[in-house]
Amino acid sequence: MHKTTLVVLALAALNSAEAQTPQQTLLALSKHDHTVAIVDPATLKVIAKAPVGNDPHEVIASTDGKTAYVSNYGGGAYNTLAVIDLVSQKALPSIDLGALKGPHGLDFIGGKVWFTVEGSKAFGSYDPSSQKIDFILGTGQNRTHMIYVFDDLKHIVATNVSSGTVTMIEKLPPRTGGGPPGPPGGDWDETVVKVGNGSEGFDVSPNHKEIWVANAQEGTISIIDVASKKVVETLNANVQSANRLKFTPDGAHVFVSGLRMDHVAVFDAATRKDIKDVKIGRGAAGIQMQPDGSLAYVAATPDNYVAVIDLKTLEVVGKIDVGVEPDGLAWAIRR
Repeated sequence: MHKTTLVVLALAALNSAEAQTPQQTLLALSKHDHTVAIVDPATLKVIAKAPVGNDPHEVIASTDGKTAYVSNYGGGAYNTLAVIDLVSQKALPSIDLGALKGPHGLDFIGGKVWFTVEGSKAFGSYDPSSQKIDFILGTGQNRTHMIYVFDDLKHIVATNVSSGTVTMIEKLPPRTGGGPPGPPGGDWDETVVKVGNGSEGFDVSPNHKEIWVANAQEGTISIIDVASKKVVETLNANVQSANRLKFTPDGAHVFVSGLRMDHVAVFDAATRKDIKDVKIGRGAAGIQMQPDGSLAYVAATPDNYVAVIDLKTLEVVGKIDVGVEPDGLAWAIRR
């Protein structure tokens, strides 16, 4: 074979390999560009982008890491979830949520996409295998925003921004005694916990014992004991406009970001103290932790990059250009 032909084939193979989606990837939304960037965490380079529809806010990956789902929010105006094939790096047909308006928070547990719908004051789940919405439950609260579903599928937590509350949902045991069988899927008990005004970003500790909630309008953090379903401590944390909160994988630290904060506040989960303010720009939104506990990623929305923070030194060690107005972040592991 001619030498020139060999060089061309080698370059083609190299380019093809570079374009392939790695086993582990960081997913980063650009609200302005209406795209999701697929980032190789080994190089911190964007290897592909896919369109995700209007006003994308949150992104989540399926358990097998082959599909991503994005909420098209629009403050309650839109009603779709965008779908992206992460292997082919292409958009698939979106999911029409019908009368359910304003999807925002996302989780993927039990083979299903769980989502909040602010405009409908509810949350639900979508089953990709049947291509149907198979569960809807109202909260009766205003702006049901973010969601966390426990692995047992029996406990669900959601924040309600305008109500300043957290809804804790628990699946009840099957009815006994020969009465009516109850609704399909079983009965659910809802507990509404009053926290602070503007309760938005939150996370459940890795040991599932505590829920930390950032109250954007008050600059405080409410800590809820999962067992008692009560607020056990409120931190005067000076995190005004906080909209995201995330535990590190080991549960030792808590990161809090805000669109009008020039830093990410890092708290010691045991002492409840703010141990460091990591400067990243003029404001921040989405937070994602690398599962191995080495790095954190924070969307510096006003400055149009994702900051990379070393979790040992708590210093910014890199920046990723994923598009204009980055926001929601997720991690995908292909299995």
